Amino acid sequence: MGVRPAGRAEDRDGPRDECGVFGIYAPGHEVSRLSYFALYALQHRGQESAGIAAADRGGQIVTRRELGLVSQVFSENDLRTLAGDLAIGHVRYSTTGSNAWENSQPVQRSEGTHGSHRELALAHNGNLINAVQLHGELLERGVTFSSTSDSEIVAALIATHPAERIEDAIAEVLPRLRGAFSIVAMTKDRVLAFRDPHGLRPLALGVLGPLSGAGETDDAGERKEGAAQAPTGSERGENDRVRYCVASESCAFDIIGARHLRDVRPGELVSIGEDGVQSRQVVSGARRAFCVFEYIYFARPDSRMNGQALQVARGRMGEILWHEAPVEADLVIAVPDSGNPAARGLARAAGLPQDDGFVKNRYVARTFIQPGQELRKHGLRLKFNPLPEVIAGRRLVVVDDSIVRGNTTRQIVAMLRDAGASEVHMRISAPPIKHPCHYGIDMSTREEMIAHGRTTAEVAAELGCDSLHYLSLEGVYEAVGAGTGAHPPGRQSHCDACFSGEYPLDGTGEANGKYALEEPAGSALPLVRA
Repeated sequence: MGVRPAGRAEDRDGPRDECGVFGIYAPGHEVSRLSYFALYALQHRGQESAGIAAADRGGQIVTRRELGLVSQVFSENDLRTLAGDLAIGHVRYSTTGSNAWENSQPVQRSEGTHGSHRELALAHNGNLINAVQLHGELLERGVTFSSTSDSEIVAALIATHPAERIEDAIAEVLPRLRGAFSIVAMTKDRVLAFRDPHGLRPLALGVLGPLSGAGETDDAGERKEGAAQAPTGSERGENDRVRYCVASESCAFDIIGARHLRDVRPGELVSIGEDGVQSRQVVSGARRAFCVFEYIYFARPDSRMNGQALQVARGRMGEILWHEAPVEADLVIAVPDSGNPAARGLARAAGLPQDDGFVKNRYVARTFIQPGQELRKHGLRLKFNPLPEVIAGRRLVVVDDSIVRGNTTRQIVAMLRDAGASEVHMRISAPPIKHPCHYGIDMSTREEMIAHGRTTAEVAAELGCDSLHYLSLEGVYEAVGAGTGAHPPGRQSHCDACFSGEYPLDGTGEANGKYALEEPAGSALPLVRA
């Protein structure tokens, strides 16, 4: 039976990224434990389900996945059961479909079942805009599914492909996928990672273990021709070998003692095994379209993307925000925690003091998880407690990263008024969000977005603040354009469709509205996104 939606957008406020992925090939290391902590570092990218698949080289893939946080899903016994030499992991948000176990990841296809020619586990961050078409084609071929996720569509395409080598199968499948995808997969002896040709969602390559004596590598992490060969496992312990891992963000490498090597290139396939890292550029020349919202909010501030230290970039956003819209004020406060870096930058540029206007209870779950507006209001009061001694009688500049529906911001303004603030000037380190994302971000519909069809002054009136200014799109690109990476700055290499309505992939709007994958016509199963 297909899964029916259990929650709708009205139960949420704010854009939410859907998934985080991790993969590691490291014989001699506790790969399941390393995966656990890597997923723990990526927990902000998905809090509804978590999973790890692991295998010994040449052995059977074992998968453990469940609804809940990483710390709730896995026990010490689970990690012992998942012992092996290679592993992949996943944390997930559902988008519009129900938060069902069947849609948790990694998805696994066993050899000889559901039309599969090989055993495969796969984890996906993103959203396919041609999932309905691909799903229909597979059904016509007699391929069956055990979930309603577009991630299993990708797994099925690869698992049922007749190519002998999985790299060749992926190279054939990748150009058929349209939309956003950063994917890690594993067979019994290799970990693979590949990214959509536009590079919409992030994916990074890391190295674990000592580099000295391991042979020279180029800046891509692959072995140079003629470089000294690393000692084999028989010459020194397996855990002394250089090993590789992949993750949605570099913060996952830091927690396990790995080093960020580089980003996986758009359209690239990386294959990791006993022979190290092999790279194949499957698709090249596509218009790059990295999600600019990763810089603003989604990624952890201690991650690096496209040569950018995100904490620094967000601080620059705050500085530019002040230069765009100065105001007479006494104090700068942030909406914690996402507003903190921009608030510090704004305070520096303004020469104003900064203080904590709220105490945040970090043991309260994110309020958007709770169903119903009445519960949401109570949840926000539990989460943020304003400090009258700090804010009473003050003209406040309040900095946050974004506004989508406006419910949370409206309540924050009201709480500050109740606590005695004389003026509340909202400053947002992102442009107004007016359009839905079709590339793997959970957002409201246009009609639910507070900025849709309203001027900034009208939004300010709706929120009850004295003034409101959004960072301009030009300001965003100025803030992220000072990196040293090879990724060119500016709109020509990013996606800003949620602000501009200009989608980089042709036919995006027609191919997949927010609920388009729920019940496609003629499909045996409604589909939900990754």
